[in-house]
Amino acid sequence: MNVLIVYYSLYGHVAAMAQAVAEGVHQVPGVTATLRRVPETLPAEVIEKMHAAEAQKTLSTVPVCTLEELEDADAIIFGTPTRFGNMCGQMRQFLDATGQIWMRGGLVGKPGGVFCSTATQHGGQETTLMSFIQTLLHQGMVVVGLPYAYAPQMRIDEITGGTPYGATTIAGGDGSRMPTESELEGARFQGRHIAEITKKLRG
Repeated sequence: MNVLIVYYSLYGHVAAMAQAVAEGVHQVPGVTATLRRVPETLPAEVIEKMHAAEAQKTLSTVPVCTLEELEDADAIIFGTPTRFGNMCGQMRQFLDATGQIWMRGGLVGKPGGVFCSTATQHGGQETTLMSFIQTLLHQGMVVVGLPYAYAPQMRIDEITGGTPYGATTIAGGDGSRMPTESELEGARFQGRHIAEITKKLRG
């Protein structure tokens, strides 16, 4: 069984979380993870001005997702940075191209989940995940979050991401904060959790 992990990452925060999600998926026997990114929509000169050119060179080694791969997957987990409390434009444009898949019910019954990154602790993690989940529901997917069985999301001894709607991380206003081990473990938990549910539903 194949769990497709589709994400957009500008500086590498969401990519790091995606890798952790994949590690969690691979902990379930008989289930593999495939990493894919959505197409970039920003011009190269804009990426250069945002000081993201070097990061993008590294991230570009992951293939761009095709619409066919969405239908072929047994489950899909999406990852996005937050833009004003919502998913990024690159992800929105990619999802807006799935109209034909929606019309033929290509994703109905597939487990799906979301994880994200925000600049600040209260920068829209839950609104991003919840608004993203609306698209999954319209596609008929079975939404799977990050249950409180992953107890570290309730910790108060350090600032950390993690919501029942999906794994999250905090990048910091200048992007200098990378995902902590607690946040990465939350992503692994979500990946493993979705893989286990996929195995039950599709097996």
